[in-house]
Amino acid sequence: MARPWTKPLGGRASALHPTTLQQPWGWAMLDFLSRTKQYLWMFVEIGFLTVLSIILIHLVLGPNSGIFVTSVADNVLKFAAAIPAQAMVGLALVLALVVLIANRFR
Repeated sequence: MARPWTKPLGGRASALHPTTLQQPWGWAMLDFLSRTKQYLWMFVEIGFLTVLSIILIHLVLGPNSGIFVTSVADNVLKFAAAIPAQAMVGLALVLALVVLIANRFR
């Protein structure tokens, strides 16, 4: 039986989940939540790429890159300097564990 949260966004799954027969709004809510999740991740990725491209522009052009690019680069440097080394090591360990567990379930 197909799980309703793993069906494609555009179409319906071939098998109906038993709870959707009792609650007809189940498919609509799951579609809404999965689309919202996709849009939010797309927004996060676009923001991350924007910050990375601004940092790249600052590295290429240097101090002549403009006030906006310079201020974004300064804010990123201040944020990176404010994070202690122990927190960075802990974050790297947690991220490595998440990647290992995610690869094991594939």
